[in-house]
Amino acid sequence: MELPAALKSAVERLLEHQPLDPLMKAAERLSNRYRREVRDGQLHLSDELAAKAYLAARLPATFAAVRAALDAVAEVHDTFSPKRQIDVGAGPGTALWAAADCWPGLQSATMLEASPAIRKVGETLSGALSLTCDWRAGDILGDLPQMEKADLVTLAYVLDELAENRIAEVTRKLFELTTDTIVIIEPGTPAGWKRILTARQTLLEVGAFLIAPCPHQAACPIVSPDWCHFSRRVARSRIHRQVKQADVPWEDEKYIFVAAARQPITRSGARVLSPPRVSGGVGRLKLCLSDGTAQETVISRRDGEAFRQARRADWGDLLHLSQD
Repeated sequence: MELPAALKSAVERLLEHQPLDPLMKAAERLSNRYRREVRDGQLHLSDELAAKAYLAARLPATFAAVRAALDAVAEVHDTFSPKRQIDVGAGPGTALWAAADCWPGLQSATMLEASPAIRKVGETLSGALSLTCDWRAGDILGDLPQMEKADLVTLAYVLDELAENRIAEVTRKLFELTTDTIVIIEPGTPAGWKRILTARQTLLEVGAFLIAPCPHQAACPIVSPDWCHFSRRVARSRIHRQVKQADVPWEDEKYIFVAAARQPITRSGARVLSPPRVSGGVGRLKLCLSDGTAQETVISRRDGEAFRQARRADWGDLLHLSQD
């Protein structure tokens, strides 16, 4: 996956005259903070250099993860066409660009971001979009500004900056802001999955209906030390490779998410929970099933259409198998 052309061009303009050495050092510091999930009261994107380092080093991967999560929502909630979005902890507008790419009918968005530096970058980038964007200062842990509710509310890569005992409170607050669908995305680590589990349980407690990735409303069947997550391959631009000092022209971003709606959504199928293994006439797929269980399913060539689906399946796909 690559960034949309308009976003890629806007990012390149912002980074055009930025010296590489300080950008590399800032990107390394930023990656270290995210990797260690540092919570020291400081904003990760606290200055202009950190904001630009994020554009070079992290934006392509986070965009790919958010876009993949929204794709999964659109596949199941196929009549959903949001007109208004609220994105909290908006960063440079990653979820805004992903939503506009997924649903071209999006007309307006309110973007809440605590860091003035990254908020300024986000405002600049969103000028390339043909929709109305209202960028505001806002901290999810504080009192949010008054705003009109939205049919799409997003929170991407933000829960990892919060204490665990605040996740349920934040999830409830965000669900109050949506008239239709909420999507929360986190890094695909064991810790990220646990945060999503807390958000998932909170959404169920307030009466939300799960859309994706879960094909059911039951408790998550995955048991630690295993964890649920997905992966999306991301194309690296020249500046992306330079900042990361990488030779490989791609990277794999691991992510996990939960999406829920105010009204029940008709859905069926089985979610592929790991890379399928197909060899010869046999396919082995780890599936989350609509009955609330997870299991490895063996499908042979004799199963006809089910085997054809298994051969084409990718990690994270929703399959419609007769066994489900």
